Amino acid sequence: MTDEQILDAHRWLSAREGVFVEPGSAAGVAGLLKKHAAGEVPAGKTIVITVTGHGLKDPQWALRTEDGSEVQPVKVSNDVVTVAAELGLEEK
Repeated sequence: MTDEQILDAHRWLSAREGVFVEPGSAAGVAGLLKKHAAGEVPAGKTIVITVTGHGLKDPQWALRTEDGSEVQPVKVSNDVVTVAAELGLEEK
């Protein structure tokens, strides 16, 4: 398992599942994602992976983009319409 795969799993857990873990806790998920990409995960099975380290133990990784550069915060006014638009959640 590479560091890049672990950090990708770290970001995936946060973005897709809302689970904020330290990078080391994402190693099992990274392994599963790698096996899935190789077609080695049986269909229809339930797989449980325990993640134990909270993301606040090592928060600097959450503040970096995929290329390793620092995340630049975007400031917006605190009204719901502006925030929703910035997040791409505006009503259609």
